[in-house]
Amino acid sequence: MLGYYFMPRIRDLKDQQLYRVDKNASYGVFTPLLNKTANLDIVEEQWESMIRVAQSLKNRTAPAHVIVQRLVSSFPSDRLSKAFTNLGRIIKTEYILRYITDPALKRTVQLQLNKGEYRHRLPRWIFSADQGEFSTGDYEEIMNKASCLSLVSNVMLYWNTIKIDGIVGTLREQGENIDDEILSHISLLPYKHVLPNGTYFIEER
Repeated sequence: MLGYYFMPRIRDLKDQQLYRVDKNASYGVFTPLLNKTANLDIVEEQWESMIRVAQSLKNRTAPAHVIVQRLVSSFPSDRLSKAFTNLGRIIKTEYILRYITDPALKRTVQLQLNKGEYRHRLPRWIFSADQGEFSTGDYEEIMNKASCLSLVSNVMLYWNTIKIDGIVGTLREQGENIDDEILSHISLLPYKHVLPNGTYFIEER
C-alpha cells in the first residue's frame, strides 16, 4: 500500500502458516499447504480506512510507531487491525510461494541478506565496549549513541572510498584496465585496517 515490497528471508519456512483467499477453490499442488482462509470481506470493508492510514504514513502526518502501537493495542477486537492482519496474510503467503518456486528471487534475497549482514558487522565491531548492545533504557542516550555510531561508520566508509579511488586511479595511470562493472562489486566495508580503540603511546622515563 506504501509502494514498497518487503522481501525477507523467512526463518523456519516449513512452519509458516499459509492462507488461501477462497476456501472452496482448488490450488493444485499447493492446496494441502493452504489450510486456512484469509478474510477478504473485512479487507474490503475497511479498505478506505486502510488507505487513510497509508496516506498518513506517506504524508508523515502520523508517526509509524504511533500507528503500529494503536493497531497492536487494539488487536484483535478492532476491525481495522483485523483487516491489516488479513491483508498481511495474503501478501505473506504470495511472497512465500514465490520464494520457494522462483530461484532468481531466492538468489536476490540471499544476496541482499549477505550485504545487510556484512554492513551490520561494521557498527557491531565499532561498538565493541558494549558488545553491540545498548545498556541503557534512556531514549535520548540511545539516540546519541546511535547517531555517533552512524557518524563513525560513515567516516570509515568515506575513508575507504577515498583510498580505493586513489588505488584505482594509480593503477589506471599505470595502464591497468579496470572496468567500472568490476568496481561495482567491491565492498567499501572492510575494517580490519582500522584500530577501533586507537593507538596508545607511552613515554618511557
